[in-house]
Parts: sequence; C-alpha cells; structure tokens
Amino acid sequence: MGEEQIAIYQGVRWVRLGEYPRLIAESLRRVLAEEGLVSAVRTPFQWVTFSPVVEIESGSYLGQVGLYVPQSMLTAARELLDASLGQEPDAERS
Repeated sequence: MGEEQIAIYQGVRWVRLGEYPRLIAESLRRVLAEEGLVSAVRTPFQWVTFSPVVEIESGSYLGQVGLYVPQSMLTAARELLDASLGQEPDAERS
C-alpha cells in the first residue's frame, strides 16, 4: 500500500484503505458494515458515511473515491477485506 494516507474527519483519525470506483467502494463498505466496522468514502467534494442506493443510482459522483476506516479499526478492516477478496495479508502493512 505504500505510505498510509491519514485524514482527520469529525475529530477522528481515518486511514485510507485504497481508491476505488464509487460502486466498488460502496460494495466494500457493506462488507465492512456487516462485521460492524465503520467506513466512509471521500469524493473530491465531500465525505460520505451514508449512501442510499437511490443516491448512487440517481447520478451522484461515481468516479474514484477513497475508502477510509477509523485508524482504530484499520487492522480488522484489512483482514476482513483481504479474506473477502481472497488475498493473502500483506506483511508490510501489519
């Protein structure tokens, strides 16, 4: 992943897991949410912590977005997404 990108949002340190097309990021957010992990996407315009499907389908920004989790949930989020995507954990990120 290289250097972690950290941002402060609502007084909390968030770490970017990666950049994805909006629809992919929203799918990954649902995987995280099913396990009780909080996440947000960051578009060029705003942070989004709640994205009803109708908003996505009605023409909101669908380009590349950053997928972020609170720093305190980073390890659990990476492990979950690695397992969900069938990837081996990256020893350099641990």
